[in-house]
Amino acid sequence: MRLLIIASPMDRGKVLKSTAHGGGPRLPLAAAARAMLAAMTGSVPGDFELTMDELRVVARYVARTAEEVLSVFESAVPQDPRPRAALDAAWAFAGGARRTRLQRVTSLDAHRAAKEAPTEASRLAARAAGDAASAAYLHPIAKAHQVGHILRAPASAARIAEIGAGGDPEAGDRTIERARQRATPVLVEVLLRFPPAPAGRNRVAQLMAALDASLRDVRATPGRPAPLRQDGEN
Repeated sequence: MRLLIIASPMDRGKVLKSTAHGGGPRLPLAAAARAMLAAMTGSVPGDFELTMDELRVVARYVARTAEEVLSVFESAVPQDPRPRAALDAAWAFAGGARRTRLQRVTSLDAHRAAKEAPTEASRLAARAAGDAASAAYLHPIAKAHQVGHILRAPASAARIAEIGAGGDPEAGDRTIERARQRATPVLVEVLLRFPPAPAGRNRVAQLMAALDASLRDVRATPGRPAPLRQDGEN
């Protein structure tokens, strides 16, 4: 059976057409076909495009944050390897490996581990590892909730810092500032394709919105120090 992929960015009715036995029913474009398209073109289409290189920039940014706080989870639940596996999968993709089910599966496992963790800080650390793995599948759709795949892990790290400092919000603010400085120009360019993150009610959402605003403000405020270039990124 041969598969013809109809995948023009202007075509909102993407389909798979089976040509076996003289043709067959048209089916919705499956995730497997999207993966084939991404592998052939090096980009993921949607409301806009994200290239694999851009997704790796996002995965690297999130993975760095998750790595810094993973010990919080592992100290609380040393026998649970799931968040570590998610972080390893994130680094594999960020380092150039193809994105596969490994990132999806380990991300889900890390988020399950987060639900079972005994403290707020350990839950946030496990979730950050899950976010690192799922960054490989950031969706190019203009929805504000997608910003969470980019910035929720740094916001979680900031909340962990606050908890470790006895609830001091200045500890969170310092972590957010470090996350702003760590963001590369490519990461900011990707972020700006999405709507701003909503403020939300919980502290992590508030910290994420503050980081989001500060990164967008770099572009809007002349003379403000820009994010640093890292790892040879353009």
